Amino acid sequence: MPDILIIDDEKAIRKTLTEILTYEGYTVEEALDGEEGLRKFSEKTFDLVLCDIKMPKIDGMEFLQKAGLQNPDVPVVMISGHGNIETAVEAVKKGAFDYIAKPPDLNRLLITIRNAMDKSRLMTETKSLKRKVSKVQEMIGESLAMQKIRETIEKVAPTDARVLITGDNGVGKELVARWIHEKSLRRNQPLIEVNCAAIPTELIESELFGHEKGSFTSAVKQRIGKFEAAHGGTLFLDEVGDMSLSAQAKVLRALQEGKISRVGSDKDISVDVRVISATNKDLLKEIENKNFRIDLYHRLSVIIIHVPSLNERKEDIPLLTDYFLRQICNEYGIAVKSIDASAVELLQEYHWTGNIRELRNVVERLIILSGKNITAEDVKHYVLPR
Repeated sequence: MPDILIIDDEKAIRKTLTEILTYEGYTVEEALDGEEGLRKFSEKTFDLVLCDIKMPKIDGMEFLQKAGLQNPDVPVVMISGHGNIETAVEAVKKGAFDYIAKPPDLNRLLITIRNAMDKSRLMTETKSLKRKVSKVQEMIGESLAMQKIRETIEKVAPTDARVLITGDNGVGKELVARWIHEKSLRRNQPLIEVNCAAIPTELIESELFGHEKGSFTSAVKQRIGKFEAAHGGTLFLDEVGDMSLSAQAKVLRALQEGKISRVGSDKDISVDVRVISATNKDLLKEIENKNFRIDLYHRLSVIIIHVPSLNERKEDIPLLTDYFLRQICNEYGIAVKSIDASAVELLQEYHWTGNIRELRNVVERLIILSGKNITAEDVKHYVLPR
């Protein structure tokens, strides 16, 4: 049942509106001025707000501005007996869904409320669909380490600062990179991923910067590289510690000057790319061993985010297990299986060498081999070493 907040210093108006909207099936709360309205708006999520313009303490326009900063998705309909066309235009410009003069026409009021609710619902559905299309998985976990990572992402994502993500294999470094892009101003532009460890050393420069036709034996046609493909968006260099020194020199130039040149060409190409990198190596040791450039390290590590191993955040295992249970069962098209608390405790005691990736594989194994309810015996039999 939709919740509506009515903010008006006239008791008779509040009472009339409350009676009408309650009869129509809405849940209604009242506030006698803008200050009380803002407090209630902060404490609870409403589906719509009806707000008077002229009120003591905080007037309707000030409420509209402050409410928009707190939750811009909640539609606000302004009502006033002192308004005119200029007031209505100003209210809509400042974010109001609509403006209704007092005394309000009942039919118009109800139609406006329905329209506002429909728009709000469509906006929510659109955001949900965009999130599904982006295929960015949730970041599961309430441990202090995960909370800190989320806080850092919120601060860093809207900037263009380069981020270096460190951590063991399987901890979710790629997921952190995806969320930084998802929450950035570049989210509508491409996120291009390059696994530096999976590309042969002799091909890494071609992969990153592209090549001209005939620049080497197998270059039968011109090809643009990942830097060009990511223009305007984000380039994620996974396992950057495995990049060759010659490729590192070119990446450094691209970061310093915003320019690249394809293999076999002297022509400079300007690129606007935000670089996020990740590694499971200790780059400072790699620098000591002359395997990584110190100047590139400082360029890449404006912000460093360390993702802890699963063994360092075992309090998150129950949440992760539940998430993977639902996700995998949905993928298989079967009813979601349950898992005993004793089975989860055994998973928390297990030493995870493959981190989140290994946990997901284990949950999938338990879903396949166990009955409708996963027990501690199932974990002992299918997971724990004999």
